[in-house]
Amino acid sequence: MTTSLPDASGATLIVDLAAIRENYRALRRRLGSTACAAVLKADAYGLGADRVAPVLAAEGCRHFFVAHLEEGIALRPHVPEAAEVFVLHGPMPGCEDIALAHRLTPVLNSLEQVEGWTGLARRLGRTLPAALQLDTGMSRMGLSPAELDRIANEPRRLDGIDLRLVMSHLACAERQDHPANGTQRLRFDVARRRLPQAPASLANSSGIFLGADFHYDMARPGAALYGLAPVAGAANPLRPVVWLQARVVQIRTIEAGDGVGYGLTWRAEGPARIATVAVGYADGFPRGTVGTAHLGHTALPVVGAVSMDSLGLDVSSLPEGALRPGAMVELIGPHRSVDAVAADAGTIGYEILTRLGRRFRREYRDGQPSPAPSPTLVLEGVPS
Repeated sequence: MTTSLPDASGATLIVDLAAIRENYRALRRRLGSTACAAVLKADAYGLGADRVAPVLAAEGCRHFFVAHLEEGIALRPHVPEAAEVFVLHGPMPGCEDIALAHRLTPVLNSLEQVEGWTGLARRLGRTLPAALQLDTGMSRMGLSPAELDRIANEPRRLDGIDLRLVMSHLACAERQDHPANGTQRLRFDVARRRLPQAPASLANSSGIFLGADFHYDMARPGAALYGLAPVAGAANPLRPVVWLQARVVQIRTIEAGDGVGYGLTWRAEGPARIATVAVGYADGFPRGTVGTAHLGHTALPVVGAVSMDSLGLDVSSLPEGALRPGAMVELIGPHRSVDAVAADAGTIGYEILTRLGRRFRREYRDGQPSPAPSPTLVLEGVPS
């Protein structure tokens, strides 16, 4: 006999798979004939690559990107047999045979990685698939201009490589007027003409919105799939993907002058009611987070420093008894996007999304309605 236990989690993270599907379709429409890949590194930006990949594969996606070899190994069972899984960091020295065994395509970023991959090809007596990344100005990963010179002057260095893709990465694409975008595109055009002919890829999520000149043969959206805004200062054309509801642990009344949280950085100007909510920086909300949570349409300011496992809300604007221990408030959702939370914390949406905690209860929804308010709430008199 099994016993049904009540939900004892501190928060629930709802992932809308239908929204991911719609975002992929929207990006594919914008790209026209350009192939639309999907970046699933960091466990699909923290949302679960094993759940996200099949949704995108069902939409026809056949090119997936991860950062690490281990991520590629974990992803491979969740994508079609014919799909190509690219490993952005390439193989670490001595790990080339592992990449091959799991049918992963390395992105080669240095002469050392090129030599490791071609060495394996020589030992096996066959050509092996790979991508080449070029550093066009971000100074992060990819062949430097000097390394490209060596390959261009000694083309036999690529013997044994079935070159599937030549790629680079934009550093400032979210700022559409940034001069680095055009500079990187021109450098990319010059550099790839010195290599064997292969499909080209430059655009990340934001790069897709720079226009067709940046699209080439394949684009590699990541954050845009998960609902983050692709263009700084512009309305977000993509659907939000996550909804985070956090549970109230306790409500207390404090007096004028009383402080809240470590360091007592916030003090009440008059009598106030403070709700302690079971989400903290261990769950991905930075210690310096400000801003608001919401109950219905009512904004509830975050007060005091965020603790490891909790944060404080000023709920004085709610009628007495409208919020009780065990009830849920919205931390991310229709009233507050991931990007807004990030802005209030002095960071970017990518960081918030990828850090959202593993302690949350997770729900995956596909075309189902948005969550209803917790049945423990008493909403009489609260604006809706």
